Amino acid sequence: MVKKTVATFGVDYYQVLDKDGNADQSLMPRLSDEQLRQMYESMVFIRAFDQKAFTMQRQGRIGTYIQVAGQEASQVGAALAMQPQDMLFPSFRESGMLIARKHPIYRLLMYWNGDERGLYNEEEVQNFPIAIPVGTHIPHAVGAGWAARLQGKKQVAVGVFGDGATSKGDFHESLNFAQVFKANTVLFCQNNQWAISVPREQQTKSETIAQKAISYGVEGVQVDGNDIIAVYMIMKKALEKARNGGGPTFIEALTYRMGDHSTSDDAKKYRDEAEAQRMKELDPVVRMEKFLQKKGLWSQQYKDALLKKYQDHIEEQVGKFEQMPDPSPSDMFTTLYGKMPERLERQMKEMGFQ
Repeated sequence: MVKKTVATFGVDYYQVLDKDGNADQSLMPRLSDEQLRQMYESMVFIRAFDQKAFTMQRQGRIGTYIQVAGQEASQVGAALAMQPQDMLFPSFRESGMLIARKHPIYRLLMYWNGDERGLYNEEEVQNFPIAIPVGTHIPHAVGAGWAARLQGKKQVAVGVFGDGATSKGDFHESLNFAQVFKANTVLFCQNNQWAISVPREQQTKSETIAQKAISYGVEGVQVDGNDIIAVYMIMKKALEKARNGGGPTFIEALTYRMGDHSTSDDAKKYRDEAEAQRMKELDPVVRMEKFLQKKGLWSQQYKDALLKKYQDHIEEQVGKFEQMPDPSPSDMFTTLYGKMPERLERQMKEMGFQ
C-alpha cells in the first residue's frame, strides 16, 4: 500500500484596515488622498440612497426593495477597481455597485417600482440587468468573460452574488467552465452570513466559501468585506490577472447584512438582535471615517456637507423618477428580443397593440 499527500491547498485572507481604522502599512496599496475620499464619499452616497429607497418603499412609493446597508465597502471597493469597459453582472443586492458604476438613481427607482426600463444601460459603462433568480447570472458572467478572451479583449466580466448562491449548481458549473476555458472572469461573493433566513453555518460545512474554488483549479481568496481598501486591492489584482489571460479568481468578501433580507422580510423572526447590534461595530462606513480622521482627511463638517449634497441630488432624482411616464404594456413584447419572433408579433396584435 502506498500512501502519500498528492496536493495541499490554502486560502489567503486579506485585511488592511481593522475595525478601529488602523492600517497595516505592509499591505497598504498606493492610493492618493483623492482616491481615498472617493471611496468614502461613494459609500456615504450609497447609504443615503439606500435609506431613501427604504423609506420610499415604506411609504408605498416604490415596490419591494433590497437594502445594501452594511455591504457598502464590498460593493464600492469592487466597483471602483473595475474599468468602464468591464462588464458587471449583478444580483438583486448590488444597487450600490450599480450606483458606483454610474447607473442613474432615477432609473434604479424605476426598476424597484417594477419598471424594467430602469435597467436600460445607456451609459458607456457595461452594467447588465439585475438577476433576481439566485445564481442564474453566474454562467452569464463566465460566458461573457470567455467571449472577451476569444475576441482578444482586455475586458473582464464580474459576477456578483451572495453566499446562498454558492449552494447552487450554476455556481459550481461556472467555476469549472471558467477555469477550463480561462475566461476573463472574476466571481465575487458577498458573504453577508445569511441566505435569507438560513445562517452561513447551516448552508455549508466548508470552513470557508473561498475554498470551494480549489476543486476546480480556481484561485480562491478571502477578504474582509467591510474593509474597502482591502476589497479594492484584491479585486484590482484579480481583474488584472483575468485581463492579461491568467483566468478566473473567486473572491469571498466577508461582510454583514445589517437589515432584513428585503422589505418583505422580518429578520427578527430568525436572527438574534444581539448579533446584529454586535456586528455594527464592523460598520464599513464608520471604519473608513476613523481611518480618514487619523490621516486628517475627515471631519463631521465634511460628512454633513456630503450628506446635504447627496440628499439634495437624490431628491432631484426622486422627482425625475416620479415624473416618468408609465411604461406601455406592449413593452412585454417589444423589449424581449432584439428581433421580435413572428409568434410574438401575432400575440401582440391579438392583444390590440400595433
